[in-house]
Amino acid sequence: MEKINKIISLLENNQHEEAMKHYQQILQKGHNDDRFHLGEKLLQLGFLEEAKLLFERLLKTYPEEGELLVLLAETLMELGDEEQAILELEKIHENDPSYPQGLLLLADLYQMEGLYEVCERKLLMAKEKLPDEIIIDFALGEFYSEQGRFLEAIDAYKKVLEEKDELASVSINERLAEALSAGGAFEEALPFYEKSLSQKLEINTLFNYGLTALQAGQTRTAIEKLTELKELDPEYHSLYLYLAKAYEKEEELTVAYQTVLEGIKQDDFNKDLFFCAGKLALKTGKETEAEQHFREAIVLDPEFSEAALTLNKILLKQERYEDVLEIVQLMEAEDVEEPQFLWDAAIAFWHTEEFSLALNKYQLAYTYFKNDVEFLSDYGYFLIEEGKREDAAEIFSKLLNLDPLNEEYQDILQRLTENM
Repeated sequence: MEKINKIISLLENNQHEEAMKHYQQILQKGHNDDRFHLGEKLLQLGFLEEAKLLFERLLKTYPEEGELLVLLAETLMELGDEEQAILELEKIHENDPSYPQGLLLLADLYQMEGLYEVCERKLLMAKEKLPDEIIIDFALGEFYSEQGRFLEAIDAYKKVLEEKDELASVSINERLAEALSAGGAFEEALPFYEKSLSQKLEINTLFNYGLTALQAGQTRTAIEKLTELKELDPEYHSLYLYLAKAYEKEEELTVAYQTVLEGIKQDDFNKDLFFCAGKLALKTGKETEAEQHFREAIVLDPEFSEAALTLNKILLKQERYEDVLEIVQLMEAEDVEEPQFLWDAAIAFWHTEEFSLALNKYQLAYTYFKNDVEFLSDYGYFLIEEGKREDAAEIFSKLLNLDPLNEEYQDILQRLTENM
């Protein structure tokens, strides 16, 4: 071990050339024990090619030694030679004590290659070999979580949690909480987030706790946790949107609006923050600010149809029809297919006296809104104004089928059909 320690000391002091002289002595003429221990050390330090040569030399003497095959495979994986790593691992005999570890490494490699069925099969084979080994349960939990198979992930993490709260520096409580939350069991996830945070304060865990509390309808808890996170790290951009939504659910609209404005100061490239700010500004009667927020959201994402539609509602209410058409044309230029823009354009063209264009848009929109009472009523009155009595009668007849007791529709249809 003295020789090995000397090599490691030389490497740590950047005396690479001198270290390699001693390395070559062990590689060429050294004891196998020294080769093994030096190989392990070099692998840990990232001297991969040197470690690889040592393991390959040892395998000439012990060609079926599973531990050596595992170490060589780990080295090859670090070097990016996954194909050769698989070949080495496949050499391990199923009765070798290192066989389960080899299966876990194979599972990792097949998962990296997208061969998920093979990966799962290797993990289950390892589980069959060592049914009580929680590292395998943990690996299964990680695999199932990544695959979105949350019920299976939950079962695996719960088995680990029976023995340990933490494994490989990972909080099992947090992993279980995340799997429960991802699977929609929001309330059940909260105590596990609490336990994880009681063991170690992590800002990502705190954020996920707050978000899950919001999804569970526990808005005061969400506000408490997300506020705590904001105090710990004001630059954690993701918190502001959800903290604002939590305040909004509590009807604390002014605080919600101020919160989302704080978020914009931290991250002025987040279209969702601007959209949320626009909606909150509308709720608090600030139409001018709302318009500005929606426009900023559209600048960030010219295909942001939800922001454009909400902006158009403001513009239509304010009878700013040219501005409505500007937004519609912007969406058309981006090839955004949203039927509501056809209807918006129809209304805008009608009120700017572009009647043929309005008719065209109404006809196109009719395909999507032929069972929408509000649209049919709007379309019907347009047709009446344009003197298209037969077409209008057809629309109001359809309206009566949808709303047979509506006296206004009955009267209009009667007048339309009197002289036909």
